[in-house]
Amino acid sequence: MSGTAQRLLDLAEDHIRNAGYNGFSFRDLASEIGIKNASVHHHFPTKAGLAAAVARRYTDRFLTFVADQADSGERDVVSIYRSAFREAFARDGRMCLGGVLGAETGGLPIEVAEEIRDFFHRLTDDLSKRIGGRGSKKQALRVLATLEGAMLMARATGDISTFDQATAALV
Repeated sequence: MSGTAQRLLDLAEDHIRNAGYNGFSFRDLASEIGIKNASVHHHFPTKAGLAAAVARRYTDRFLTFVADQADSGERDVVSIYRSAFREAFARDGRMCLGGVLGAETGGLPIEVAEEIRDFFHRLTDDLSKRIGGRGSKKQALRVLATLEGAMLMARATGDISTFDQATAALV
């Protein structure tokens, strides 16, 4: 993938995490990068295709990060997930891409909604397998729901301590 395509993905991800699917246009991206609108369409023919690619990349990156951290054996997987969510919010005050688009699923193009369903399925499956044992899927769902909800509340209040308090019982 070209450098321009990567920059478009990065910008689209920032916009989506900040303001959702409708929080940007191809014109916005083109202007920010300094290219023509048609050039954006060259790399991503549709906004839905771009958003789906952003969601796929976000999911893959998240799961790679978790796997790398888990392989180091320093912390349990729930702590790793919690830390990943917290660090993302602390870095830029933005929501998890899955949470933002998950809330918008009813109004998203099918290919984007499918990527977000995949995000939640893959994270639930990964977390469940890493937790292991009886009831691991329910625990994985509880952990992810808590993390997403805590991030939403922290974003709304503008206070990361909200996230910390809401997720403290997870670890």
